[in-house]
Amino acid sequence: MRPGALADLVRAPAALSVPGDVVAGAAATGVLDRRTGGLASASVCLYWAGMAANDWADRALDAVERPERPIPSGRVPAPVALGVAAGLTAVGLAISGAVGGRRALAVAGPLAAAVWAYDLWAKNTVAGPLAMAACRTLDVLHGASTGRIVRAIPAALTVGVHTYTVTALSRGEVGGTRPGVAAATLATTAAVAATVARPNAAAPAGAAASVARLLAVDYARRYGRAQAGVLGDPAPPRVRAAVGAGITALPALQGALTARTGAIRAGLAVAAAAPLGRALARWISPT
Repeated sequence: MRPGALADLVRAPAALSVPGDVVAGAAATGVLDRRTGGLASASVCLYWAGMAANDWADRALDAVERPERPIPSGRVPAPVALGVAAGLTAVGLAISGAVGGRRALAVAGPLAAAVWAYDLWAKNTVAGPLAMAACRTLDVLHGASTGRIVRAIPAALTVGVHTYTVTALSRGEVGGTRPGVAAATLATTAAVAATVARPNAAAPAGAAASVARLLAVDYARRYGRAQAGVLGDPAPPRVRAAVGAGITALPALQGALTARTGAIRAGLAVAAAAPLGRALARWISPT
């Protein structure tokens, strides 16, 4: 089994969208410090665990719809995929507890449970998009767990709403979707970007507001353009492109949320993951 197969299993490049959740949550509560990196590492482990568990749970379906995926293609044995998922979950929880103590674990535990619940149960139900949105919402709160977590709720809900749109679109990756779904997610994306672009009354004006606005516009432009393509052609290739755009545009949204708190350099650093993620997505699909 080659390392590339494991990278494909966990959709390694997509994890570039994860640290921004933690940074945005920490910035919202004013606890952006050395612990943030550790909590971000824990979240990446939980994210990769979810990807591996997803493929393990979908191995029979993928054998029909996506035979090129690591498990049905024989590149990764199913027991190994399950072991990777369980091991990464344990590592993620251990890192979270070591870095943030009980307060971080109080969020990381439900986050891990939500990830596994999505993969094993909710994914193919009407609750699927909401369950995935809950995972991302909790991930932002994970970054805020060492501070006054309630202050991060608006940022967490913003990322959760974005995630809902991506998950709703992703249901059409194989069979296509309805133009109405694309229209609804596009309108939601525009509303999210407009909300984040507005100045934050609790943060310094000037440069922080300008950077947040620019990043919010970039997010809306990249993700919105892909969604608009689905309006005219709701076939699977267009849908997959829109889902990929939603994943790789997320760092721009996270960067905007971070910058609007006054943490400009952190916001720009988070947003820098977006072009890197798009480049890596050419070799390993993020969806």
